[in-house]
Amino acid sequence: MKASGLALLLAAQAPDPIPQLVARLDLERYKATIKGLTQFGDRRQGTDRNRDAVNWIEAQLRSYGCTDIGRIKYDYQPPGSASPDGRGGQGRPARDTTRASGGGRYRGLRAPTGVNTDSLKQPDLRVRAIDAQATTPGPREEVYCTKVGSTHPGEMYIVGAHMDGHGWGEAANDDGSGTALVMELARIFSGQDVRTDRSIRFILWNNEETGLNGSRAYVEQRAALQGSAQEPKWLGMIQHDMMLFDHGMPRADGSLAPEQRPEADVNIEFQASAKFASQAQQLAWAFQAANEKYATDYPASVGSHMTNTDSAPFQDLVAAISLRENERGTQIGAGWDPNWHQPTDLYATYQDKDFRLGLNAAQTTLAAVAGLVGATIK
Repeated sequence: MKASGLALLLAAQAPDPIPQLVARLDLERYKATIKGLTQFGDRRQGTDRNRDAVNWIEAQLRSYGCTDIGRIKYDYQPPGSASPDGRGGQGRPARDTTRASGGGRYRGLRAPTGVNTDSLKQPDLRVRAIDAQATTPGPREEVYCTKVGSTHPGEMYIVGAHMDGHGWGEAANDDGSGTALVMELARIFSGQDVRTDRSIRFILWNNEETGLNGSRAYVEQRAALQGSAQEPKWLGMIQHDMMLFDHGMPRADGSLAPEQRPEADVNIEFQASAKFASQAQQLAWAFQAANEKYATDYPASVGSHMTNTDSAPFQDLVAAISLRENERGTQIGAGWDPNWHQPTDLYATYQDKDFRLGLNAAQTTLAAVAGLVGATIK
């Protein structure tokens, strides 16, 4: 048999590496990473606890064996007034209360949402003390780790989550759950026996809660460098933001089911109005297919109203999607998560069924990205 024929035969007989990689995800490890992030409270930008959390994340990435580590540095000065539609999302039409941020339509019952700014609403004095330092303007940093591809290192997928939070809680879900997911993927792809054809950059954004400032700084600093020695060409951007809580629509009295609903799902969104909407939609369906094949417990659904998250600055430059516990505009914006930006966003608030939804999101992204970058196990 010719050498080329033998190579094809061996390739056909090689086991699918993706189930092996997915099996390296572990619920207790995922929970432990979230718990580690909560030691810094809400990790609000412009505070010592935020800077300490960035340093801790970098130390964890190094312990996983990721050696290509760097930081994005920028200066944050608060604007004179807040954006009316919040964090730079696609706004809703004036006086149209049926339309959600991102272009979706509200349906069913809704509950109030907002950001808690009252420290006294945090009954846990330990958490209140951790969150006490106020934010100040000035320099900011966010850390990233790159898995360098073996055959096409100059092409890259960006996998991100934001590490800052607010609301006088521990930001366990928003966005400890997304940050821990990205960190766990960085751990697995950094394994000495894992090879990828293309590069992956794992990045933990700062200043998401103030207007996506960290991801905007990355785009401003790096977009024009694509294809150079300083920055690989972007093939896609995948964001993770709030992964744990899908207890369903609020009841008539405003309460929600105490446990994760059996029909909970991972919401994959792209933005229909983006310049790269067609490519982003294809990427979203690739993730849905990966969930269908490799996720263990919860399915995924695809929507077209991505908004108010760190993939937005990328959406007109490359295929960009976000993964969440619920649709951002029509569901989270309608009060489907009562812990959002509240003192109740604590590690102790969530149960294993909640954490398992986040783990299924991790399985989805790991499987999809592994296929996209040509991951193999030596």
